[in-house]
Amino acid sequence: MSGGLSLPAWRRLILAAFALLALCALSGCGSLLWGPQQAPIVDATVMPVEAASAPVVASAPEPVEPEAAEPEPEQPKKPKKPVVKPHKVEPPQPVVAAPPPPSPPAPLILLRTIERNDAHTLLDSEVQKPDGKVVGRAVDMTTDASGKPREVVVNLQGFLGVGDRKVNFAWTAFRFAPAAKAAPITLNPAAAPVLPAKSAAPQLPLIDATVERSNGVKVGRVIDVLIDANAQPQAVVLDVNGMVSTERRTIAASWSALRFVAKDKELHPLLDLSDAQINATPPYANDKPIRAVSPAPPAPAAAPASAAAATTGSNARAVR
Repeated sequence: MSGGLSLPAWRRLILAAFALLALCALSGCGSLLWGPQQAPIVDATVMPVEAASAPVVASAPEPVEPEAAEPEPEQPKKPKKPVVKPHKVEPPQPVVAAPPPPSPPAPLILLRTIERNDAHTLLDSEVQKPDGKVVGRAVDMTTDASGKPREVVVNLQGFLGVGDRKVNFAWTAFRFAPAAKAAPITLNPAAAPVLPAKSAAPQLPLIDATVERSNGVKVGRVIDVLIDANAQPQAVVLDVNGMVSTERRTIAASWSALRFVAKDKELHPLLDLSDAQINATPPYANDKPIRAVSPAPPAPAAAPASAAAATTGSNARAVR
């Protein structure tokens, strides 16, 4: 051997075993002195290794489908008829007729307003000729059974009041102007006096005539007549003093409310106005509009309850 002492192999093995035992002893003492040592954290994640891919085999070409033909336009659908389900008709319930509401009270009288310029009083109105000369005054008029005026009685003037005389002229011989302040009646100069005929139909002088009801009870006395521009009587002025009311009172009654009846070859004017209706009539005044009264028509009779019930029953049967 050169260069130093060489140990035999078996000694070297023994020394190595001792060294290993010493190292183990030291490591065990270190654990007792310093406590357990934490092993270092090693990321054990193993990245997968992709296997070598197999060679890609070319796929067969996909078959191409033929283009679909264009769809035909849809035909419009016919509208469906609504299905009406029959429903059960319930019989109508019997209707109990309610009592009719009370009707308003019927008017007691009817009043018509006549303006002063539309009608003029007949009594004591001046009568003139067309040239404006006054020849007298009207003092009365007559009517026949139909209420049509027949004659006018004129008091013709004489000289200084001497020779005055009453003369009857036909109604058609006069022209009336109610709005005239003077001489509202004009006499045709060619008119001739009318002589009374014995065979003529009876006529009634109106002024001072007594108006009665149908039962003969007196209503009042005619003191004037109101004439319009068409020579038509519109109303009569009645004095009802002492007949219905104790006070002095006059009223205007519509000409159409009068009736004329023949009795004992004479005409009698009738007016069916009750005491209550006369008292409800406004008084007649020269300076106020004329309110001409007429009896109110009777109220229609109410249908009896039995008739109403029968009507309701017939309507119910008709519904069935």
